[in-house]
Amino acid sequence: MKKILLIFILLSISGLVYYTFTFPNISKLKKENPKKTSFMEYRERASKKKGKSYKITQIWVPLSTVPSYFIKAALIAEDDKFWSHEGFDFEAIKKAIEKDIKKGKFAFGGSTITQQLARNLYLTPEKTLLRKIKEAIITWRIERVITKKRILELYLNVVEWGDGIFGIEAASRYYYNKPSSELTPEESARLAAVLPNPKRYSPTGESKYIEMRARLILDIMKMRGIILPEYEEITPLFIF
Repeated sequence: MKKILLIFILLSISGLVYYTFTFPNISKLKKENPKKTSFMEYRERASKKKGKSYKITQIWVPLSTVPSYFIKAALIAEDDKFWSHEGFDFEAIKKAIEKDIKKGKFAFGGSTITQQLARNLYLTPEKTLLRKIKEAIITWRIERVITKKRILELYLNVVEWGDGIFGIEAASRYYYNKPSSELTPEESARLAAVLPNPKRYSPTGESKYIEMRARLILDIMKMRGIILPEYEEITPLFIF
């Protein structure tokens, strides 16, 4: 058992050294929008193996055109400490590892938006230790080379929102038939609510889980003053 573990560690270190020297060029992401991500290619390969065609729909938009309440809804749903951390939420990672230990399986989770971006751009959704190590290196590099606003812009344009649907603009047009700049707070909350598992859930579906999650996101947005609570119109009483 110890011999197998030692071999595994040596292979992991060898792979890590190799990957470090063949590291992707992060700097070009400062101004260049990637045409196709590793995650998209992964989906294409998976569909090809099943003998199915796979169409990618993606429309790039600048962060400035995305409604601020949608951005905040996405952060609440996926990475509420985004502006303050340096790529990793160690508290969330610790909780995720504890859950994995209890369940007896390796899944991790607790990924920040920067980690998700690293995975989408350069890696795959496969859950292995080596991939996690690669993801950590890329995440660390991204946070030191690219601004937070650019990280968020890249993420919102490449993240998956359904079968072949990538990025907020494509998602908004597909699910709500309008540009992302016209999304309402409710629509924003529902789009943000499906981010953990967009292959399973739809923002326009009837899932009780998504309904509950979207409502929670909206409640937090109201509590923080991001959107104003709705009040019923009261007819004034006149006394003569």
